[in-house]
Amino acid sequence: MNRKIILIGLNHRTAGVDVREKFALTDVESVEKGLLAHCPVVECLCLSTCNRVEIIAIAKRVSEREALDSIIEYWAGICGGSPSLLVENTYQYTDLDAVKHLFTVACSLDSMVMGEPQILGQLKDAYRKAVEEGAAKTIINRMLHKSFSVAKRVRTETAIASSAVSISFAAVELAKKIFGNLEGTKAMLVGAGEMAELAATHLLQNGVQDIIIANRTLSRAKELAKSLNGEPIQIENMADRLHEVDIVISSTGSPVSVIKAKDVKAVLKRRKNKPMFFIDIAVPRDIDPNINQLDNVYLYDIDDLKEVVEDNMAQRQEEAAKARAVVEAETGTFSNWLNSLELQPTIVDLVDKNEEVAMRELAKTLKKIGPVDDRTHKALETLVLSVGRKCLHEPICFLKRRTQEEGSAERFIDLARRMFNLDDEDVPSTAHIDRKMKTCSPEDIDSLIDVSKNKEQ
Repeated sequence: MNRKIILIGLNHRTAGVDVREKFALTDVESVEKGLLAHCPVVECLCLSTCNRVEIIAIAKRVSEREALDSIIEYWAGICGGSPSLLVENTYQYTDLDAVKHLFTVACSLDSMVMGEPQILGQLKDAYRKAVEEGAAKTIINRMLHKSFSVAKRVRTETAIASSAVSISFAAVELAKKIFGNLEGTKAMLVGAGEMAELAATHLLQNGVQDIIIANRTLSRAKELAKSLNGEPIQIENMADRLHEVDIVISSTGSPVSVIKAKDVKAVLKRRKNKPMFFIDIAVPRDIDPNINQLDNVYLYDIDDLKEVVEDNMAQRQEEAAKARAVVEAETGTFSNWLNSLELQPTIVDLVDKNEEVAMRELAKTLKKIGPVDDRTHKALETLVLSVGRKCLHEPICFLKRRTQEEGSAERFIDLARRMFNLDDEDVPSTAHIDRKMKTCSPEDIDSLIDVSKNKEQ
């Protein structure tokens, strides 16, 4: 390729949070402006999330090392960090390896939680900013649009995102199985543990209508209620409100059960035996295991949820193999497009040279035959241009086929440019000497044609 695709990044696997924070790109629009102004790049895009920071760039006609070093120096400089520290913690890809990595990221195959959907949204936001800044052009536009379609294909053709792989999300998926649809249901959060809070957030995102937060410290309950748009109550009043809720998530630090089987039995009577779902994320357990003996009560503790997560992780790994096959195939498709892009200037030069020769030869012919009317002149011009294009049709088709073969593009483009002398090199008079004939001049060609005709006659 005349212009190289460069991708430099660091993520949760290559760098600790302290390094990721140091080299985070908070104002990506300014960074993209700076890259275009100070580095040998013509296009760029920056992606900066809590788990990864990446720069994609299309380098000018410079060496790969020069482009990489320039981007590293600029990136480290604006973050006030050491280039060597940045290099130690980054991965670097070029050309198709960079394309493949981008597709892998878009499909969430490189995420901390494989299959999570957030990264695709973050990538779309990064692309939108690059477009608004004028930093994304032909190649990055195509790369990003293709990455979105690859991600869509992976989600359509595989089940990589269909199973829960976090404790909180597993709880929500189980709740969906019990209630079918969570629209209009009501939940209670007992205690204010981090996992319970996350599970409650997932429940609200999946249609739970209202949430009650019961906690020993009312101020903490109020704080959490504000973020979840819920109702805070003292934990001592929990039993009086249990009959109102369908789902209970419990995560306190109590050494003994805070929800007893006998209490739930009374609650079920008030609910007329409508089903209840209990999620116990506490260790030791908050909820009396005996409530599982009651009809229409479903209780899952942390071990149950971990088992679900482990099974689902195994399923995702199987689906990931299918997803990677999709990424490989789509990277090959993108390679074909890159090769066609590389071939385009040669095709344009071929057509231009063909038209130039055709018009020059037409002028010679018109000079010999004398003046013609405009209609005849136009017809002759159309004829010579048409003949030239038809003669080029097969060579161009041949080049398109051959440049789609891996590793062949540069060789065949170079051959075509030399064969048709598209770069107007000075060709010595001895360049066309053959063993059987001294030189191959236009007159020689004419005589060869005459000989051929005589043989046919």
